[in-house]
Amino acid sequence: MSLAVLHSRALAGMDAPEVTVEVHLANGLPSFTIVGLPEAEVKESKDRVRAALQTAQFEFPARRITVNLAPADLPKESGRYDLPIALGILAASGQIPLEPLDRYEIAGELALTGDLRPIRGALAMTVSMMHGNKEALSTGIPKRAFILPYESAAEAALVRDAIIFPAKSLLEVCAHLAGHTELARYQAETEITVIEYPDFSEVKGQSSPKRALEIAAAGGHSILLSGPPGTGKSMLASRFVGILPTMTEQEALESAAIQSLNGAFCSSNWKRRPFRSPHHTASGVALVGGGGIPRPGEISLAHNGVLFLDELPEFDRRVLEVLREPLESGHITISRAARQADFPASFQLIAAMNPCPCGYLGHYNNKCRCTPDQVSRYKSKISGPLLDRIDLHIEVPALREDELTAKGNSEASAEIRTRVENARKLQLARQGKANFLLGSLEIEQFCTPDEVGLNLLKQAINRLSLSARAYHRILKVARSIADLADAPTIKPAHIAEAVQYRRYEI
Repeated sequence: MSLAVLHSRALAGMDAPEVTVEVHLANGLPSFTIVGLPEAEVKESKDRVRAALQTAQFEFPARRITVNLAPADLPKESGRYDLPIALGILAASGQIPLEPLDRYEIAGELALTGDLRPIRGALAMTVSMMHGNKEALSTGIPKRAFILPYESAAEAALVRDAIIFPAKSLLEVCAHLAGHTELARYQAETEITVIEYPDFSEVKGQSSPKRALEIAAAGGHSILLSGPPGTGKSMLASRFVGILPTMTEQEALESAAIQSLNGAFCSSNWKRRPFRSPHHTASGVALVGGGGIPRPGEISLAHNGVLFLDELPEFDRRVLEVLREPLESGHITISRAARQADFPASFQLIAAMNPCPCGYLGHYNNKCRCTPDQVSRYKSKISGPLLDRIDLHIEVPALREDELTAKGNSEASAEIRTRVENARKLQLARQGKANFLLGSLEIEQFCTPDEVGLNLLKQAINRLSLSARAYHRILKVARSIADLADAPTIKPAHIAEAVQYRRYEI
């Protein structure tokens, strides 16, 4: 038979739609054509496939070869179609059997030697394959296994119940399909690795910022740290990820799938909270994602983790404004003329800045020489709407000599994380989600203070001219403070502390 049909996957944002690879051999002058909206790297696969087949001592048919990647309106990119195209040519020319092909989905890039190279997006492709398997089983169609390059098998095997067959070369795959030497199913490593983060015990002083970071971790809130250079803002931010609750398997799978899309996932980072810290020269596309074929940006790579923006006013103002919608919605939609892609972006923002251009405004040694006009221009680089979306505004003061030279370590991250995890368990038991995810109606249901606390909040709204968004965020922060204290209701002290984190002028 001169026709072979195989199954593979494309990448479209977080989705990996199925691609049918049809290979047809016809009489006529020898040619090799690939159709189905292929990008340049897919068109170049004809040369890689030809060389790999000849190197592996297979016969390359001297016929008209047509490869159709269906559906035709879905863009196809990367070298992941090399292996299914090569196998399709061998099956259509009778060099390997056709029957086993329908039981597998296949992806892999070929070297000219016939070896298989790793591909990006293997985890996202496997997740989509398993969803397709569930639908197929309901109709009586047997589920498929995935044949992948050996280096890509570890991340794909993280998907529960997925059947992964890793291969190192084209010859190994052909021997498996022909029934000579079967590929061994990949078994995911079950070792529990201890994840180590920088520890809070290394930070001297700064009890107020540490308290605010604990509240932010408990409720999933965003935070802005402001203070002179060298006061420990970056040090605190880098240790924040170590007090966050342990990742669930679903959270770890989501984060790993996003990293896989960029080819950046490493199995040793499984269940490690992402910590992204882009330089202040980063563009808007680098932060939110984009490109001709949309890929995730820093906010998506920080999904279920931390996005740290150091020297916040040094970022271009237009770049910072792209953070507004993701901070509210927890996802980003990248639209282009021909396509669009949705990426999750539920991250915790930690921003750091100096109080003035020279950095020493408010320093106890009175080092600052900035004029009020310079300070005002510096602070105005950050828009009011963006600041309004940041839950906690904290001053990180300069440490005096007695605080710096004091002996003894402060509280360790493990102790803080225990309190944070207990608070998060209360939230999940009460409302099924973290406090920062509460909507307006849920805030009224779960975050209503007592009468004294409500009167205190009314005074704060009047004196500080708080917006409706700030009002809701104060209530959510107060709820997190109450959860850390294991208090069933929000008390005036919790409201007062939450308002305090809104009073700092920047």
